[in-house]
Amino acid sequence: MPHSSDRSGEPEFRVEIDQNPFLPIGGTEVHAVVSVTSNSPVLVGSAVRAAEVIIVDTSGSMYGEKINAAKQAARAAIETLRDGVRFAVVAGHREAEMIFPETARLVEVDASTRAAALDAVGKLRADGGTRMGSWLLKAAALFDTVDDGIKHAILLTDGQNNEMSDVFEGVLQRLAGRFVCDCRGVGTDWKVAELRRIDAALLGGGPGIIADPADLEADFRAMAQASMGKAVADVALRLWTPQHAVVRYVKQVAPTVQDLSGRAVERVAQAGDYPTGSWGTESRDYHVCVEVPPGDPGRQLRAGWVRVVVPGEGGAPDQVLASGNILAEWTSDEVRATEINPRVAHYTGQAELAQAIQDGLAARREGDEATATTRLGRAVALANESGNEETARLLDRVVDVVDAVTGTVRLKPSVDKVDEMTLDTNSTRTVRTRPRQSGPGTGGAPGPG
Repeated sequence: MPHSSDRSGEPEFRVEIDQNPFLPIGGTEVHAVVSVTSNSPVLVGSAVRAAEVIIVDTSGSMYGEKINAAKQAARAAIETLRDGVRFAVVAGHREAEMIFPETARLVEVDASTRAAALDAVGKLRADGGTRMGSWLLKAAALFDTVDDGIKHAILLTDGQNNEMSDVFEGVLQRLAGRFVCDCRGVGTDWKVAELRRIDAALLGGGPGIIADPADLEADFRAMAQASMGKAVADVALRLWTPQHAVVRYVKQVAPTVQDLSGRAVERVAQAGDYPTGSWGTESRDYHVCVEVPPGDPGRQLRAGWVRVVVPGEGGAPDQVLASGNILAEWTSDEVRATEINPRVAHYTGQAELAQAIQDGLAARREGDEATATTRLGRAVALANESGNEETARLLDRVVDVVDAVTGTVRLKPSVDKVDEMTLDTNSTRTVRTRPRQSGPGTGGAPGPG
């Protein structure tokens, strides 16, 4: 059976692994879907140390309906924060300006600070430019004033970043993994790719578009509620592999597609720690691919040992929350060796679907109709095959579907900008499949590393 944590009062984690461990003679590539589930205790008061920074774009383009809606949204988020949570509100324009408190620090939520913050948000004004990197640096500096715990930011913008791309990228590299940030774009004058870069670096839940400013309040409230439901921070997926094995990739594939392959940190010999951010009560799936040296018929090998850990700081021991094994066994039985695990196949298709949509929309914007038609047609076929009804519905607004099974489509002559951006932002959201009954390789037996 899969191994799970059982520490009283702490989140309980469980790991399940789906794979076909059998490889053909000469085969080297092992695929597995690692499902991680966390059940958190009910959070009361400040039982979990948490910090929240709300960043509101107040550049000149936010004037009017947008800034008024942003005020209401920020208020909704503030009202949702638990007493005892440390928080701040930042206005983002050509620089990052403290709105509440007035000095660069975090304060605890209580009746007094909540009322003062709500009043301060009402004074937000739209003026200036858009420099998202400076906003995120301000959030990081605020988070640095507190110790460990959940660190979460909400970022709202309506425009395109004015910083040089390499400067912005440098900021994201410096901040990667230091806190979690969820991004929202209001209207249609912002770039999905810019918010996706922030999301990838700061492990958000996927950028979102708020086409109607009136919908901001409910969305901010939901994001704050989700943040308040987190119970453990800085969780890593630790993957140990045997000597001479090579990790080809580690991707989160549900609830969103997020490639973690280049993010590994080696804290233990032959193992990489892949960051996953903060967890509450939720489930996530990861697609792991490991290349191992070929083996003789009948040979069995542990191709990977997956552990969910909270790395210890300052010499403290790591907390291992759950674990499971990825196995390999070579066989001359062609039927067993060529069977593709259904969950591996499903998520391979979902990752391809996300890429096909992004490629197709990029080609369409560049006027390359042939490539756009081919890639968006492939997306239609993949969405149909996987039962991803929401993505199929969004694709219908961008292309005319002739045959969903074969992916035969025609580009619509005109597409509403909201529909295009909604499809783009939703491209990485996947349809989750349930783990099959646990089989060989899911146990958490002790092992090296």
